[in-house]
Amino acid sequence: MQIRAGYRITFDCLNPMPIILKVAVHPDRRGDLLTPDTLLTSVPAEVIEQTDEFGNLIHRVNAPAGPISFSADFLIQDSGAPDLQNWSARQIPVEELPAEALPFLLASRYCETDLLGATAWSLFGGTQPGWARVQAIVDYVHQRIEFGYRFARATRTAREGHDERIGVCRDFAHLAVTLCRAMNIPARYCNGYLGDIGVPYSPAPMDFSAWFEVYLEGGWYTFDARHNTPRIGRVVIARGRDAADVAITHTFGTAWLTEFQVITEEVTDQAAAQPTLTAAA
Repeated sequence: MQIRAGYRITFDCLNPMPIILKVAVHPDRRGDLLTPDTLLTSVPAEVIEQTDEFGNLIHRVNAPAGPISFSADFLIQDSGAPDLQNWSARQIPVEELPAEALPFLLASRYCETDLLGATAWSLFGGTQPGWARVQAIVDYVHQRIEFGYRFARATRTAREGHDERIGVCRDFAHLAVTLCRAMNIPARYCNGYLGDIGVPYSPAPMDFSAWFEVYLEGGWYTFDARHNTPRIGRVVIARGRDAADVAITHTFGTAWLTEFQVITEEVTDQAAAQPTLTAAA
Protein backbone atom coordinates (compact mmCIF):
# COMPACT_ATOMS: atom_id res chain seq x y z
CA MET A 1 0.00 0.00 0.00
CA GLN A 2 1.20 3.53 -0.79
CA ILE A 3 0.35 6.54 1.34
CA ARG A 4 0.68 10.15 0.29
CA ALA A 5 1.50 12.41 3.22
CA GLY A 6 2.70 15.92 3.78
CA TYR A 7 2.01 19.31 5.27
CA ARG A 8 2.11 23.05 4.67
CA ILE A 9 2.68 25.30 7.69
CA THR A 10 3.00 29.08 7.39
CA PHE A 11 4.18 31.58 9.97
CA ASP A 12 4.35 35.38 9.79
CA CYS A 13 7.46 36.25 11.79
CA LEU A 14 7.71 39.66 13.44
CA ASN A 15 11.51 39.52 13.40
CA PRO A 16 14.19 37.13 12.12
CA MET A 17 14.17 34.10 14.44
CA PRO A 18 15.17 30.48 14.83
CA ILE A 19 12.39 27.91 14.36
CA ILE A 20 12.68 24.22 15.25
CA LEU A 21 10.47 21.77 13.38
CA LYS A 22 9.83 18.09 14.09
CA VAL A 23 7.89 17.18 10.99
CA ALA A 24 10.16 14.66 9.26
CA VAL A 25 9.26 10.98 9.09
CA HIS A 26 11.02 9.10 11.89
CA PRO A 27 14.29 7.33 10.96
CA ASP A 28 12.53 3.99 11.64
CA ARG A 29 10.32 4.59 8.57
CA ARG A 30 12.61 6.49 6.22
CA GLY A 31 13.55 3.26 4.48
CA ASP A 32 9.89 3.02 3.38
CA LEU A 33 9.93 6.38 1.59
CA LEU A 34 9.20 6.14 -2.13
CA THR A 35 9.82 9.84 -2.75
CA PRO A 36 11.90 12.22 -0.63
CA ASP A 37 10.45 13.67 2.56
CA THR A 38 12.21 17.00 2.13
CA LEU A 39 11.49 20.19 4.07
CA LEU A 40 10.90 23.03 1.60
CA THR A 41 10.78 26.72 2.49
CA SER A 42 8.90 29.43 0.59
CA VAL A 43 11.72 31.95 1.03
CA PRO A 44 15.49 31.42 1.29
CA ALA A 45 16.46 30.30 4.80
CA GLU A 46 19.27 28.29 6.36
CA VAL A 47 18.04 24.80 7.26
CA ILE A 48 20.07 22.38 9.41
CA GLU A 49 18.95 18.77 9.94
CA GLN A 50 19.86 17.11 13.24
CA THR A 51 18.77 14.29 15.54
CA ASP A 52 17.41 14.97 19.03
CA GLU A 53 18.01 12.99 22.24
CA PHE A 54 15.15 10.60 21.42
CA GLY A 55 16.35 9.79 17.91
CA ASN A 56 13.84 12.05 16.14
CA LEU A 57 14.84 14.12 13.12
CA ILE A 58 14.62 17.88 13.62
CA HIS A 59 15.12 20.86 11.34
CA ARG A 60 16.60 24.08 12.68
CA VAL A 61 15.65 27.01 10.49
CA ASN A 62 16.94 30.57 10.69
CA ALA A 63 13.79 32.27 9.43
CA PRO A 64 13.75 35.85 8.13
CA ALA A 65 11.14 38.38 9.17
CA GLY A 66 7.81 38.11 7.38
CA PRO A 67 5.85 35.16 6.01
CA ILE A 68 7.55 31.80 5.62
CA SER A 69 5.96 28.49 4.65
CA PHE A 70 7.31 25.02 5.36
CA SER A 71 6.06 22.11 3.29
CA ALA A 72 6.62 18.54 2.20
CA ASP A 73 4.69 16.14 -0.03
CA PHE A 74 5.86 12.55 -0.34
CA LEU A 75 4.92 8.92 -0.89
CA ILE A 76 5.65 6.16 1.59
CA GLN A 77 5.20 2.40 1.38
CA ASP A 78 3.16 0.74 4.13
CA SER A 79 2.36 -2.89 4.86
CA GLY A 80 -1.35 -2.15 5.09
CA ALA A 81 -1.50 -4.25 8.24
CA PRO A 82 -3.29 -2.96 11.35
CA ASP A 83 -1.43 -2.25 14.59
CA LEU A 84 0.10 -5.45 15.94
CA GLN A 85 -1.70 -7.06 18.87
CA ASN A 86 -0.11 -9.57 21.24
CA TRP A 87 -2.46 -10.47 24.07
CA SER A 88 0.07 -12.91 25.50
CA ALA A 89 2.74 -10.21 26.00
CA ARG A 90 3.61 -10.11 29.69
CA GLN A 91 4.58 -7.09 31.75
CA ILE A 92 8.34 -6.96 32.34
CA PRO A 93 9.43 -6.42 35.96
CA VAL A 94 11.23 -3.11 36.43
CA GLU A 95 14.47 -4.82 37.41
CA GLU A 96 14.50 -6.66 34.05
CA LEU A 97 13.75 -3.67 31.82
CA PRO A 98 16.38 -2.48 29.32
CA ALA A 99 17.96 0.90 30.01
CA GLU A 100 16.16 2.46 27.02
CA ALA A 101 12.77 1.87 28.68
CA LEU A 102 13.55 3.34 32.10
CA PRO A 103 13.03 7.05 31.25
CA PHE A 104 9.49 6.20 30.17
CA LEU A 105 8.55 5.08 33.68
CA LEU A 106 9.03 8.57 35.12
CA ALA A 107 6.84 11.64 35.48
CA SER A 108 7.20 14.33 32.81
CA ARG A 109 5.81 17.77 31.95
CA TYR A 110 2.31 16.57 31.05
CA CYS A 111 2.29 13.17 32.76
CA GLU A 112 2.02 13.51 36.55
CA THR A 113 2.42 9.95 37.76
CA ASP A 114 2.68 11.18 41.36
CA LEU A 115 -0.79 12.75 41.19
CA LEU A 116 -2.47 9.82 39.44
CA GLY A 117 -0.60 6.89 40.99
CA ALA A 118 -3.20 6.09 43.63
CA THR A 119 -5.97 6.40 41.04
CA ALA A 120 -4.17 4.04 38.69
CA TRP A 121 -3.65 1.34 41.32
CA SER A 122 -7.23 1.60 42.58
CA LEU A 123 -8.57 1.18 39.05
CA PHE A 124 -6.16 -1.35 37.56
CA GLY A 125 -4.42 -3.06 40.46
CA GLY A 126 -6.70 -6.07 40.06
CA THR A 127 -6.18 -6.48 36.32
CA GLN A 128 -3.96 -9.10 34.74
CA PRO A 129 -0.44 -7.63 34.28
CA GLY A 130 0.64 -7.30 30.68
CA TRP A 131 -1.39 -6.65 27.55
CA ALA A 132 -4.73 -7.00 29.34
CA ARG A 133 -3.76 -4.32 31.85
CA VAL A 134 -2.73 -1.87 29.15
CA GLN A 135 -5.95 -2.54 27.24
CA ALA A 136 -7.97 -1.93 30.43
CA ILE A 137 -6.23 1.45 30.74
CA VAL A 138 -6.95 2.27 27.10
CA ASP A 139 -10.62 1.31 27.51
CA TYR A 140 -10.90 3.52 30.58
CA VAL A 141 -9.30 6.56 28.93
CA HIS A 142 -11.34 6.09 25.76
CA GLN A 143 -14.55 6.13 27.77
CA ARG A 144 -13.57 8.86 30.21
CA ILE A 145 -12.51 11.62 27.80
CA GLU A 146 -14.83 13.22 25.27
CA PHE A 147 -13.02 14.11 22.04
CA GLY A 148 -13.52 17.49 20.38
CA TYR A 149 -11.24 19.94 18.55
CA ARG A 150 -12.95 22.74 20.46
CA PHE A 151 -11.56 21.23 23.67
CA ALA A 152 -7.91 21.66 22.62
CA ARG A 153 -5.65 23.39 25.17
CA ALA A 154 -1.89 23.28 24.85
CA THR A 155 -1.26 23.34 28.61
CA ARG A 156 -3.67 20.57 29.70
CA THR A 157 -1.93 17.84 31.71
CA ALA A 158 -2.96 14.22 32.20
CA ARG A 159 -4.43 14.99 35.62
CA GLU A 160 -6.41 17.90 34.22
CA GLY A 161 -7.62 15.77 31.32
CA HIS A 162 -8.76 13.12 33.78
CA ASP A 163 -10.64 15.68 35.87
CA GLU A 164 -12.09 17.73 33.00
CA ARG A 165 -12.99 14.65 30.92
CA ILE A 166 -12.51 16.47 27.60
CA GLY A 167 -9.64 16.79 25.16
CA VAL A 168 -8.03 15.97 21.83
CA CYS A 169 -5.79 13.06 20.85
CA ARG A 170 -2.81 14.35 22.83
CA ASP A 171 -4.94 14.37 26.01
CA PHE A 172 -5.99 10.75 25.47
CA ALA A 173 -2.35 9.79 24.98
CA HIS A 174 -1.10 11.76 28.00
CA LEU A 175 -3.61 10.18 30.36
CA ALA A 176 -2.99 6.65 29.11
CA VAL A 177 0.78 7.12 29.27
CA THR A 178 0.52 8.42 32.84
CA LEU A 179 -1.67 5.56 34.05
CA CYS A 180 0.64 3.00 32.43
CA ARG A 181 3.74 4.53 34.02
CA ALA A 182 2.00 4.60 37.38
CA MET A 183 1.53 0.83 36.98
CA ASN A 184 5.28 0.40 36.21
CA ILE A 185 4.71 -0.07 32.48
CA PRO A 186 7.09 2.01 30.31
CA ALA A 187 5.05 4.23 27.99
CA ARG A 188 6.16 6.81 25.45
CA TYR A 189 4.21 9.47 23.57
CA CYS A 190 4.12 9.39 19.75
CA ASN A 191 2.90 11.69 17.04
CA GLY A 192 2.68 11.32 13.30
CA TYR A 193 0.39 10.78 10.35
CA LEU A 194 -2.81 8.73 10.67
CA GLY A 195 -5.27 9.02 7.81
CA ASP A 196 -8.78 7.66 7.37
CA ILE A 197 -7.51 4.37 5.94
CA GLY A 198 -9.63 1.30 6.59
CA VAL A 199 -12.19 3.36 8.52
CA PRO A 200 -15.14 5.56 7.50
CA TYR A 201 -14.11 8.88 6.00
CA SER A 202 -14.17 11.85 8.37
CA PRO A 203 -15.02 15.33 7.01
CA ALA A 204 -12.96 16.98 9.75
CA PRO A 205 -9.75 18.71 8.58
CA MET A 206 -6.75 16.38 8.57
CA ASP A 207 -4.23 16.91 11.37
CA PHE A 208 -1.23 15.19 12.84
CA SER A 209 -2.25 12.54 15.36
CA ALA A 210 -1.02 11.40 18.78
CA TRP A 211 -0.91 7.89 20.22
CA PHE A 212 1.46 5.98 22.52
CA GLU A 213 3.65 2.91 22.77
CA VAL A 214 4.29 0.62 25.73
CA TYR A 215 7.15 -1.74 26.46
CA LEU A 216 6.01 -5.29 27.13
CA GLU A 217 7.50 -8.70 26.43
CA GLY A 218 8.70 -8.59 22.85
CA GLY A 219 9.37 -4.85 22.67
CA TRP A 220 7.35 -1.70 22.01
CA TYR A 221 3.68 -1.96 21.00
CA THR A 222 1.30 0.68 19.66
CA PHE A 223 -1.89 1.68 21.48
CA ASP A 224 -4.36 4.46 20.69
CA ALA A 225 -6.69 5.57 23.48
CA ARG A 226 -8.63 7.98 21.27
CA HIS A 227 -9.65 5.44 18.62
CA ASN A 228 -9.27 2.28 20.74
CA THR A 229 -8.99 0.02 17.72
CA PRO A 230 -6.06 -1.22 15.62
CA ARG A 231 -5.52 1.19 12.74
CA ILE A 232 -3.85 0.98 9.33
CA GLY A 233 -1.21 3.32 7.98
CA ARG A 234 0.40 4.98 10.98
CA VAL A 235 3.56 6.88 10.07
CA VAL A 236 5.58 7.93 13.11
CA ILE A 237 7.23 11.35 13.13
CA ALA A 238 8.53 11.56 16.69
CA ARG A 239 8.59 9.82 20.07
CA GLY A 240 9.24 11.30 23.51
CA ARG A 241 8.13 11.46 27.12
CA ASP A 242 5.13 13.64 26.23
CA ALA A 243 4.01 16.36 23.82
CA ALA A 244 6.69 18.75 25.06
CA ASP A 245 9.37 16.50 23.56
CA VAL A 246 7.74 16.16 20.15
CA ALA A 247 6.25 19.60 19.42
CA ILE A 248 5.71 20.02 15.68
CA THR A 249 7.11 23.56 15.71
CA HIS A 250 8.85 25.78 18.23
CA THR A 251 9.35 29.47 17.41
CA PHE A 252 11.86 31.60 19.31
CA GLY A 253 10.13 34.94 18.92
CA THR A 254 6.78 36.41 17.99
CA ALA A 255 5.28 34.53 15.04
CA TRP A 256 1.67 34.09 13.96
CA LEU A 257 0.50 30.78 12.54
CA THR A 258 -1.45 31.70 9.40
CA GLU A 259 -1.75 28.37 7.58
CA PHE A 260 -1.80 24.73 8.65
CA GLN A 261 -2.56 21.84 6.30
CA VAL A 262 -1.87 18.14 6.69
CA ILE A 263 -2.56 15.37 4.20
CA THR A 264 -2.54 11.61 4.80
CA GLU A 265 -4.32 9.38 2.33
CA GLU A 266 -4.00 6.03 0.62
CA VAL A 267 -2.98 6.23 -3.03
CA THR A 268 -5.55 4.17 -4.94
CA ASP A 269 -4.88 5.30 -8.53
CA GLN A 270 -2.50 7.37 -10.61
CA ALA A 271 -4.64 10.50 -10.32
CA ALA A 272 -4.52 10.32 -6.54
CA ALA A 273 -0.74 10.16 -6.72
CA GLN A 274 -0.60 13.76 -7.92
CA PRO A 275 0.31 16.40 -5.30
CA THR A 276 -2.63 17.79 -3.36
CA LEU A 277 -0.75 20.38 -1.34
CA THR A 278 0.70 23.49 -2.93
CA ALA A 279 4.41 22.99 -2.45
CA ALA A 280 6.49 25.91 -1.28
CA ALA A 281 9.13 27.03 -3.71
